[in-house]
Amino acid sequence: MPALDRDLIAAIATAPGQGGIGIVRLSGPDARRVASEICTAELKARVVQFTRFFAATEGESVDELVEGAQLIDEGLVLYFPAPRSFTGEEVVELQGHGGPMVMRRLLDAVCAKGARIARPGEFSERAFHNGKLDLVQAEAVADLIASTSQAAASAAINSLTGKFSDAINELSREVEGLRVMLEAAIDFPEEDVEILQDAQVNARIAALQTAVAHAVQTSRQGALLAQGITIALVGEPNVGKSSLLNALSGEETAIVTDVAGTTRDLLKVDLVLEGLPVRLVDTAGLREARDVVEEIGVERAKAQAQVADIVLWVNDASALPDGRLIEPTGLVDTEALKQAISVVNKVDLVDVDAATLQTPARTPVYLVSAKTGVGLAALREGILQRAGFSPNQAPFTARARHVEALEGVARCLDEAGAGLAAGAAVELVAESLRHAHDRLGEIVGTVTADDLLGKIFAEFCIGK
Repeated sequence: MPALDRDLIAAIATAPGQGGIGIVRLSGPDARRVASEICTAELKARVVQFTRFFAATEGESVDELVEGAQLIDEGLVLYFPAPRSFTGEEVVELQGHGGPMVMRRLLDAVCAKGARIARPGEFSERAFHNGKLDLVQAEAVADLIASTSQAAASAAINSLTGKFSDAINELSREVEGLRVMLEAAIDFPEEDVEILQDAQVNARIAALQTAVAHAVQTSRQGALLAQGITIALVGEPNVGKSSLLNALSGEETAIVTDVAGTTRDLLKVDLVLEGLPVRLVDTAGLREARDVVEEIGVERAKAQAQVADIVLWVNDASALPDGRLIEPTGLVDTEALKQAISVVNKVDLVDVDAATLQTPARTPVYLVSAKTGVGLAALREGILQRAGFSPNQAPFTARARHVEALEGVARCLDEAGAGLAAGAAVELVAESLRHAHDRLGEIVGTVTADDLLGKIFAEFCIGK
C-alpha cells in the first residue's frame, strides 16, 4: 500500500446514475481554494451556501468568466475546515443536480485546478490515519453502506459509533495491566511469586478468558450479520428445488414445470431471514448430463455446493427408495456437506414418517411442501441454527479478521493461564500476553500491517 498522500483528492460521493442531488467531495490542502475558484459563493466554515459552479480553466478566476458560457450547474457548497471534518483535513462538498454528466463536469473542473481522483476508500483511509476513526469504525462505514437489512444497519451504526471498539479497548487495557504486573515480577525475580499473588494474576486471566470467549461469540454473530451466508439448493432433477427457492424467497423467480432438468444455470435470489442476509442459489439437477449445456449446469451446481455456507440437499418425498434419502456421496464432495441440511420436499403428495427415514449422518432433516408451505417455518429456523446465527444477538457488525484475531487472543490467554498453572517462567507468560495485546491492537488498527490496510480500504467504494 502506498504511503498516505497529502495532496488534494476528489471524487463523486453519490451513487452512479440519475438522482435529485449529486455530490462531489474534496479533501486535502487547498480544498477551499480550489472550490472557491469554481464557485460564486464565498466559502464560510460549516455554512451551507447557494452557488453557481463554473468550469474555470487553470489560472482563470470565476470573475473572469463570461456569464453562462462555462456554467456547469447551480446548487450548494459546504466547507469544513481542518481538523473538524470527516477526514481531519480541509473538506468541501459540492452539491449539484444528480446527473452523471453534471457530476463528471464538476469533477473535471476541480481536477483542472489541481485535485486528483481519489482511490477507493481514500477518504476513510485519511480519516483513519488522522485519528478520526479507528480501523473497526472505518470498516463499519463500508458495512453500513452495504447493509441489506435493518438489523445489519443498526449493528453497523453501533460499530461506527464505537461500541465494538470500546469492548476491544477495554480488553486491551486489562491485558496491558496484567503485562505491567508481570514485568514487575520479571524485574524483581526474588519477589515474583508474591507479586503475582498480590495482583491476582490467575483470577484476572480467568476473567479475561471469559470476556474474550463472549467477544468471540458476539463477533461471530456480527460477522454473519455483515457478510450474510450463501445457501445452495442441490439435488436430483425434479425434486422441487426451484419451487423451494420460490417458496423461501416469496417470489416467483424460478421457472417451475413438470419437465425434469428445467434449471440449467445458477439462479440467485437475495432475502433476509430474521435480520440475516441470505443468498439462495438454485442449481441444475445432478444426474448424468444428456447434452453439453446440461453438463455445464451440473458442473456449476457441484462447484456451488463446494463454496456455499450451507447446502440444502433436496429429496422428493414421493420418490424415496425404500424410505432412504438419496445421499449426495459421489455427486458432491462430502466436505461440502458439513453444513448440509436434508430437505424432503413434496410431503403433500405422500405421507412420510420422519422417524423411519434413513438419513445421512450429521445432517438434520426437514419435511416440507414448497407447494402448501408446510414445514417452511421450521426449515427457516433450521437454517439459522445451522448457520450459528441468533437473532438479536449481534450488537455490532464484525469481519472475519476480527473473529480470527479474537480467537488468537483466546489461544494466547490459554497459553498464559496454562503456563502459570505449570509454573512456567514469568517471561514466557508475559510473552503470551504480549501476543494477546498485539492481536487486540490489530483489530482497532493500533498494530496493523500496511498491506492489510490496503486490502481493507480497497474494498470501499470511490468517494468514501
